[in-house]
Amino acid sequence: MFADLSIGRLVGAVAITVTAFVASGCGGTIDGHAQPAIDVVPATSSAGPTTKPSGKPTTSKPAQTSTRGGNTDFQANVGDCVALGGTVNDATIAKASCGSRSSNYKVIGKAKNSTGCVSDRDNFYAETLNGIETGALCLDIDWVVGGCMDVGGDEPKRIECTESGSEAVKVITIKTGTDSVDDCPDIADSGFKYPERKVVVCVQSL
Repeated sequence: MFADLSIGRLVGAVAITVTAFVASGCGGTIDGHAQPAIDVVPATSSAGPTTKPSGKPTTSKPAQTSTRGGNTDFQANVGDCVALGGTVNDATIAKASCGSRSSNYKVIGKAKNSTGCVSDRDNFYAETLNGIETGALCLDIDWVVGGCMDVGGDEPKRIECTESGSEAVKVITIKTGTDSVDDCPDIADSGFKYPERKVVVCVQSL
């Protein structure tokens, strides 16, 4: 029995304000913010075909979105990974090696503002100048096939598969060209869906 863990926008989420600084020349204040977007929706479906996952962990990502975006003080390219965290009053974002312990998101696109990100992205990081967004990085969880994540907190956290977590999952495989968890192998018991891009991350609960 599969659980459908759809990814969607978290309505009414509180924006996270990153450390602000005064922009040179114009006296404006640039702020960065991010909005979690993981929405777990339970569902049931039948098991899909049985396949064996790769024995060697590899990094993978859903299809990329636009590489054109606005302006952000924090610079990252599509395909780069970041560590996004902190609190509402003191958020942090920094580059991280994809698949590393510190990495929890991957940049899958850029946009002039957060509404320009693909609708099924997991999160976004946007910066504002005098209250107006000047650019956004569209983010997906940095899924690693064969690796494990705890997705139960405010932000996903990479863990060893032997560790416990509030909602720990192991990535079994990533299916493209589908938005149905029915296509996940039997070993998986749930999946995170990216319906706009037709991608399902098949996971096993730990």
